Amino acid sequence: MQALEQIKFNEHGLIPAISQDFKTGEILMFAWMNRESIELTINKKQAVYYSRSRKKLWFKGEESGHAQIIKEIYMDCDNDAILLKVEQIGNIACHTGRRSCFFQKYNNNDWEKTLKIIKKPKDIYG
Repeated sequence: MQALEQIKFNEHGLIPAISQDFKTGEILMFAWMNRESIELTINKKQAVYYSRSRKKLWFKGEESGHAQIIKEIYMDCDNDAILLKVEQIGNIACHTGRRSCFFQKYNNNDWEKTLKIIKKPKDIYG
């Protein structure tokens, strides 16, 4: 796939990826992708990431049901970061049960939680 040849993966064969809500522009999460996960994401039109801790592909929503349907894929000007514009299934992107992983706002030398839990993680993952 010619387009993948232009991507500058890091020394571990990974590239940072941000997912963004296609309609609202809200940033949902950050994860890593490798060449195989990008190929699968393109072919399946569903977000597939690479889990560094588990050292394997991670099909977003495989356990939770909260998949991300790909609407558009962008690469930054340095070819070293990916932006996925997605439709978030189930309205939950974060493993904490929140809409977005970016819910902790710096405020007065502390981190304020700005989003409520939509569904408890134990109810999502068992």
